[in-house]
Amino acid sequence: MEAPHSSLAADSRETAVPEVVTEGAVTVTITVESPEQMQDLGRRLARVLAPGDLVMLTGELGAGKTTLTRGLGEGLGVRGAVTSPTFVIARVHPSLVEGPALVHVDAYRLGGGLDEMEDLDLDVSLPESVVVVEWGDGKVEELSDDRLRVLIDRATGDTDDERREVTLVGIGERWKGLREDLV
Repeated sequence: MEAPHSSLAADSRETAVPEVVTEGAVTVTITVESPEQMQDLGRRLARVLAPGDLVMLTGELGAGKTTLTRGLGEGLGVRGAVTSPTFVIARVHPSLVEGPALVHVDAYRLGGGLDEMEDLDLDVSLPESVVVVEWGDGKVEELSDDRLRVLIDRATGDTDDERREVTLVGIGERWKGLREDLV
């Protein structure tokens, strides 16, 4: 069952910049001003996700990857508190609303590629779940030709700046309408 598509940017204070389409990818950048807005972005992004979607999150420590995933979990209506799976590597959050489960993976401590992740059976979980992988670049791309990369950029160093630039990069046929799905 596909998740209902709804406006992502229309009811928020974030602003989306025009998409850039390069080599089959669709890119949308959104400015987020606070952790609450990051979680809200996750809730609203969940509206465009469907079973079989692979979402790869990239960003520095403290950038907001887990906060975004917490919002995804709320938007998907899954069971359990979404927290960082750093020490367990992966957590499965079943749906409470007959939607897809959320499989939340933290690949930070995994050094190799997909071979090292085979024990997690992500390829088995993917068709009926939304799989979100933190630190997945270079490790899980082989799971799907269609994937959504979420790059979270924040100011580094000694700063209290909570602003983040979130760049969504839709790769593959599944994401060709990403821009339209977001507005």
